Amino acid sequence: MNVITPPSRSGLVVAGAVPDTSAELTPFVRQYLRIALRWRYVILGTTIACGLLGLVVTLLLTPNYTATATVEIARESNKITDFQGVDRETSVMDQEFYQTQYGLLRSRTLSELVANQLRLVDDPGFYAMFKYTKATPAFQLSNGHYLPAGRAERQRSAGELLLRNQAVNPTRLSRLVNIDFTSPDAAFSARVANAWSDGFIKTNLDRKTQATSYGRDLLQRQLGLQKERLDASQRQLVAYASEQHIINLPAQSGANGAVTAERSIVADDLATLNGALTQATAARIEAEARYDQAGKAGASTEALRNQAINSLRQRRAELATEYQRLMVQFEPSYPAARAIKAQLDQIDRSLKSEESRVTSSQLADYREAQEREGALQKRVDELKTGYLDFRRRSIQYNIYQQEVDTNRALYDGLLQRFKEIGVAGGVGVNNVSIVDAADAPQRPSSPRLLLNLAIALIAGLGLGGLAAFVLEQLDEAIADPGEVERRLGLPLLGSAPKLPKDTTPLEELVDRKSDLFDAYIAIQTSLAFTTEHGVPRSFAVTSTRPAEGKSTTALALATTLARAQRRVILVDGDMRSPSVLALGKLNHDRGLSNYLSGDDNIDSLVFPMLDLGFVAIAAGPIPPNAAELLTGHRLSLLIERLLETYDHVVIDSPPVMGLADAPLIASRVEGVIYVVESHGIRSSLVKTALGRLMNANARIIGGVLTKFEAHKAHYGYGYDYGYGYGRQDAGKKRSG
Repeated sequence: MNVITPPSRSGLVVAGAVPDTSAELTPFVRQYLRIALRWRYVILGTTIACGLLGLVVTLLLTPNYTATATVEIARESNKITDFQGVDRETSVMDQEFYQTQYGLLRSRTLSELVANQLRLVDDPGFYAMFKYTKATPAFQLSNGHYLPAGRAERQRSAGELLLRNQAVNPTRLSRLVNIDFTSPDAAFSARVANAWSDGFIKTNLDRKTQATSYGRDLLQRQLGLQKERLDASQRQLVAYASEQHIINLPAQSGANGAVTAERSIVADDLATLNGALTQATAARIEAEARYDQAGKAGASTEALRNQAINSLRQRRAELATEYQRLMVQFEPSYPAARAIKAQLDQIDRSLKSEESRVTSSQLADYREAQEREGALQKRVDELKTGYLDFRRRSIQYNIYQQEVDTNRALYDGLLQRFKEIGVAGGVGVNNVSIVDAADAPQRPSSPRLLLNLAIALIAGLGLGGLAAFVLEQLDEAIADPGEVERRLGLPLLGSAPKLPKDTTPLEELVDRKSDLFDAYIAIQTSLAFTTEHGVPRSFAVTSTRPAEGKSTTALALATTLARAQRRVILVDGDMRSPSVLALGKLNHDRGLSNYLSGDDNIDSLVFPMLDLGFVAIAAGPIPPNAAELLTGHRLSLLIERLLETYDHVVIDSPPVMGLADAPLIASRVEGVIYVVESHGIRSSLVKTALGRLMNANARIIGGVLTKFEAHKAHYGYGYDYGYGYGRQDAGKKRSG
């Protein structure tokens, strides 16, 4: 028997069927479109509300007028001297220059200058125009407007009000700058914009005049101070050199024209003696090597070159040969042998004495070289100490020398700059000019009705979309047939419409032209493709909870199969709350519970349902514990015996949640049809119930959405055209 595989994050996957990956493959755009269409009325209502709110607020706002004065700010050179290497890149300097000019246009000083020029500081109408209501510190006028107390406070407040309504807008890739001012009075806006441009030109000329005069005076004072510093540093350097006896050899020009730096006498002496010390050390090492070699049994170079030692060694070798010849024939006590032995001993003593003399001579040479090296090393150490002391004393000397060099360079630079600057430099030269004076605007600049409406509608659309997304996350109801697959992962067999009022399922199923009958014909057609042999021979119909339409579905599927010339038997498996046979107006005095209790007479349990064309088995008397009866093998045996006679066995199963009956029945049949009520149950509860069936190794064939109303669907699924002939015939009659 096929079973359900474990559920994935997107839902359940039915074994034996192609996995439904449409939810995973659905693009984000399609998903958001579905949400938008489902909650279209929420989005539309929020958008309309925001649009109306934006319209009302726009109409209530006071019209403001913006006047614009255009000025040109030319790039001027702030270079006073001809020094090279001190200017940065032109693009960087231009950016800094123009940003500085924009900042000056927004300065507090300029705004207060304009306020004083237009006499706005003491004008109550000016404060009333901008609804100045700051009461602390302030005094109230007779007309009800507030005016800041104190001249300084009024001037500061007037400047702040002007800055609050003024804007600087540079024209891109040009030297033109627009000075905008906005107020409820068009003529006043033009006056302020023109006064602002005039005030900026005036302050610009004043700064240049002050900067030129101040710069020349400052250079002259700094030049005198720098001359005094240079003289003082030179005197300090000479005095310190005399006190510390610092004598440096003057710089000299080399053969290739290079000029060497000053050198001290101590450094020259140290370099000379250090070279002599290196030679003495080499001589001492050489004498030491000769002496060490002489102590190795006369094998030194001096011993090998000594004629006396070589003669004695030759004579000894001859006597040793003669002595060895005699020892072949005679004993050592032989007179001739003893005489030769005595001569050998004498020659050995003479060799030892001569080698000792050579060794003593080499020792004397080594000691002489060692003493000379030591004397030179001592003198070099003394010079090193003196040179280190000289270096210590030269640290302060070098500091004084660097100070002299720095002061001389600064003095030369200031002197050159003072010669180049002119007394009248920059005076009368203005780099700011007015291009267009401000005129009184004819139309208000704000509020802008169309722009505000567009912003309000966009904001409303965004808020509506956000609300729709939140509602979508909170809503777990299954509303459309497509959500059965998308949310639950169940293959959709079909959907059944909600019954009209004052009608029963039996009446709708008897009428072959009813919408309900047409819907279940489509479901039966889908059911025929679920197995290799068509419609499953035994299947159960269940749901999550009662009253979702499972009994109607079981009754309808049995009816459609019977009308397809199939032998069908319907078994009411809900022994706790029978409902199928109540729809068929039959009693349940005997039924399934009798067989499960041990009654093997199936014929006595079967009741015909003549109106629908099939037979049925009632639930029977309500047992004390239905789950115990279903646990045994009697239900499987019943299904096997029924399939010997009938083509299909349809079992109306109890709901899944809270009961063990449905999983027990589901494990005995070939497949399970799961019924989900439209707009009636949360998807999380359905997933929990499906998990229980999965644990019982049940094979879920697919899902059926019951009580579906097309006009409540999220968006069109093609169900609004009607299910049956009756609706189409009615439409034809209306059209005729």
